[in-house]
Amino acid sequence: METYHLKVAGLERDLPVCPLGNGVSIAGFVMFSDVELTVACATELLKKVPDFEVMLTAESKGIPLAYEMSRQCGKRYILARKSKKLYMKNAVEVEVNSITTSGLQKLYLSGDDMEFLRGKKVLLVDDVISTGESLHALEKLTEKAGGIICGRAAVLAEGDAANRDDIVFLSPLPLIHE
Repeated sequence: METYHLKVAGLERDLPVCPLGNGVSIAGFVMFSDVELTVACATELLKKVPDFEVMLTAESKGIPLAYEMSRQCGKRYILARKSKKLYMKNAVEVEVNSITTSGLQKLYLSGDDMEFLRGKKVLLVDDVISTGESLHALEKLTEKAGGIICGRAAVLAEGDAANRDDIVFLSPLPLIHE
């Protein structure tokens, strides 16, 4: 299997190359189960992000990162869910079309989470920012809640996202063209 060698947060990993089609592939970056990488990336990102009061992430591979950042800094993180749960009263939804998931998805926040975000400085967190679609969905939820987006952070910025000046990230990740 072809791999891409990544250096991030003082660590090195070989990522599997995964074809998207149309002659383009991505390096599959998955933080799940890699505690050493998650802790190191959270530590380094916290050094770079602006002052914030709460983090918001999508129910995705960014969960361990948001959890570890929260554990290290003592600030709460909120999870935008991919499906509406019975306990989520007065939930609000937005649509998202991610590069790594086929088809249109929705993200949901409960009324209680929306209320918690109101007026707070919100840091949006994800593992990888590529097209920005997931980030855009989190932005819409934050705006609907009346939160103040103070920053956007990810471990990796993939493809053209590495040229954005509105995100904080630790390393670029190229799209692989065949």
